[in-house]
This record gives sequence, C-alpha cells and structure tokens, in this order.
Amino acid sequence: MIRMSALAVAAAILTAPALAEEGTMDMPGMDMGAMGGKDMSGMDGMPGMSGMHPMMSGALGAYSMMRDASGTSWQPDSTPMGGLHGRLWGWSTMLHGYVDLVYDHQGGPRGGDKTFSESMVMAMAQKPLGPGTLTLRSMFSLDPLMGKRGYPLLLQTGETADGVTPLVDRQHPHDLLMELAATYSVPVGEKQSLFLYAGYPGEPALGPPTFMHRFSGMDDPGAPIAHHWLDATHVTFGVVTGGVVFGDWKFEASAFHGREPDQYRWDFDSFTLDSASARLSWNPAPDWSLQVSYGYIKSPEQLEPAIDQHRITASASYNRPLDNGNWQTTLAWGRNIVSGDTLDAFLLESAVTLGSHTVFARAERTEKDELFEAPSPLAGQVFTVSEFSLGYIYDIPLGGPVKLGLGVEGSLYGLPTAVQPAYGSNPASYMLFTRLKLD
Repeated sequence: MIRMSALAVAAAILTAPALAEEGTMDMPGMDMGAMGGKDMSGMDGMPGMSGMHPMMSGALGAYSMMRDASGTSWQPDSTPMGGLHGRLWGWSTMLHGYVDLVYDHQGGPRGGDKTFSESMVMAMAQKPLGPGTLTLRSMFSLDPLMGKRGYPLLLQTGETADGVTPLVDRQHPHDLLMELAATYSVPVGEKQSLFLYAGYPGEPALGPPTFMHRFSGMDDPGAPIAHHWLDATHVTFGVVTGGVVFGDWKFEASAFHGREPDQYRWDFDSFTLDSASARLSWNPAPDWSLQVSYGYIKSPEQLEPAIDQHRITASASYNRPLDNGNWQTTLAWGRNIVSGDTLDAFLLESAVTLGSHTVFARAERTEKDELFEAPSPLAGQVFTVSEFSLGYIYDIPLGGPVKLGLGVEGSLYGLPTAVQPAYGSNPASYMLFTRLKLD
C-alpha cells in the first residue's frame, strides 16, 4: 500500500494543475479533427481519453499518441491507453502504474512456490520545442525487492541471479530503472517526420512492444517463455535510435548495449554501444499494427561473454474496440541465431475486457537449449516445449483513479518425452493475484 500511496501523490501532482486551466486538448502540431489522417471525432468516448485533460501527440510524428507503445514501438491506433493526463509547468503529462501481489505455484518436480510483488510506474512529459516536439519518459519498478532469483516460472530461461549460475525455470526481476529516455521529433512534411530517441536505460528498435505494454499481454502476471526471443532488450543500458515516419510507415535503426542487465538490479550498467538493430513498422488501419526487425546483439549473456546473437522478429497485433471494453490479439515469431544454431519461438496471446471483467490467454511454442546444465547428459540439447495459459481478472473501482483487480491464471505444458522425468508428465501451474492500478 505504501507504493500505491506514492502513485497517488504523483497523480495529484501531475493532474491537479490541469483543473485550473481551460478544459481543452493540448496536442502540439495536431489537427484535432483528424489526427494523423485518422478520424478521432469520437475520442472522448475512448478509454483513457477525455476532453477535460490536455493530451500528448505521438512522440515520433503527426499521429495519435495511442499508437505509441514501449520504446519507439507501435501498437494499433485504436488501442486504449490508460493513465492520468494533466499539465505541469507548460508540459503535457501522463502517469500510469500498477502493483501486483502474486501467489505463484509452479507444479512438477522442477516447480516451486513464492509470494512476491511486481510493479511498474511510468511518467511522461511532452512539450513543443523549436521546430519539433520533445517527449521525456521514465519507468521504474520495485521488482528487485522480490530477490535476485525472481519468481518460479516453468520453462523460462535467461540472465543470472548471482553472476555464476543461469536462471532456469525462473523469471528474473526487472531493474529499478527500466527507462530514462528522451525523444525529439521534427516534421518534414504533412505526415512525415524525423526523430531521435536516446535512453539510459531504454529500448532499441527490436521486436514487438514489450509484453507489459501490450494490451493483449499486460494483464498476465507471468512473463512469456518466449521473452528472450521477442522483447528481452526492453531494458538496455544505452540506446540511440534514429528514424523516419511516413504516415503509417516507420523505419528506424538503433545502436545499443548488447549485454542483458546484470544481477545488481538497483544500479546503472555500463554504457557501450556495441550492438545494432533495425525495424520496419506499418499500421495499415486503425485496428492493425505490424513489424519486422533484425538485431545483432553482442555478448548478451553474462555467463557466455564470447557468444554473440542474431535475432529476427515479426509480429502482428489486431485491436477491436468494443461497446464496453476492448479486445486485442497478438501473433509473434522470434528467431535467435547463436553459434550457428537456429532457435524459434512462436507466441499467440489475446485479452478481452468487458466492463469489470477481463479474460486473457496465451499459447507459446519455443525451442530451448538452456533447460539443463552440465553434467546432465541433456545439457545443451534443443527441446521444443509449449505453454498454454488462461486467466481472469475482476476489477473493483476504489474511487478516484485507482481500481483493485482480483485475478487467477492457470498454465499447462506440452513437453517432449526426454524432459518428462525432470518436469513430470503433466505439470500444472497457477497464480493468484491482486492488482492496484491507476486508470
């Protein structure tokens, strides 16, 4: 509750100044009749939008801010964006955040139990500056409080808890500092713009929006087991991205620090731009967003510093606004090429919200080669594993901008015969959780 009190104080600071100003929308450089060529005449009825608060424009160009997701990635323009909007010292502002309290039970011989809290607070500010628009964004998490070993999550691999042994069947905690970034965009035509993004930490142009920012995946308290095939670079200590927007198209390229965050979750890691990526994004209609991307990642794993990685991703998200809610589905593919070996991951996730009710589901199929360590004879072998999850949340308004969610999520697995002695033939897992959210 202390963490949500901090959120409430920040919300008051960000939104109170707006009440003293006229109830007009402040979206620098935007035509309110048709933002980015889209008909936004009904925007006051969209979740998270209100004509009584100043709103931001798209951080990268002349389009609705609803298109912006994590880093410089895009989501469908029709995606609802929860958050508190205000005005402070001439800046348009937005604050968003949540805190989950989770009881986690992972079944089978390699499972475990843990009660932990995961959280995220994101603050943004934007104002016109010279010929363009400056957007500042920060994101913080108290995940390090759960401990360096994170939480049990069957079939999850990646990073290390102590700098000596890899994390297997566990999800690592995120760093306290998840993003400190600035974006500056300059129009070069009616629907064209150039932009520069810099973060320390930040997110390079690689993969779909990270799972905690995708409407289709954000309500699931567990990370996807394909996380390190799709969006693991979302906390990168050193990123510079430049790009161009042509209406509904975006091309961008990044130089970034390839090493994943180390086991010290409270500090800054070293800043070295030793890796590169490029991404092409296209929003062909308000309900669609597609991307393809490629990245060369130098020495991503602390425990294997001599091994580099190549990553290819492609994804499509479809969003459908409903009369009393929203429905979004994401299909994504990721390929990691390591030392000549090719490992693929496929993800399909969907979430539908109707009033106070949210149902979410996820199906994954991933090729893993890190499930066993030496001296096991299975060490280094590639196994194709699958996970199927289904969950539900009921939200209760608590007054003001805060709501309480009560949720449950269950998972089943598809495992090859060779790993069943270690995992069990039919392991099952579940999470029970409560969530406090600003919305």
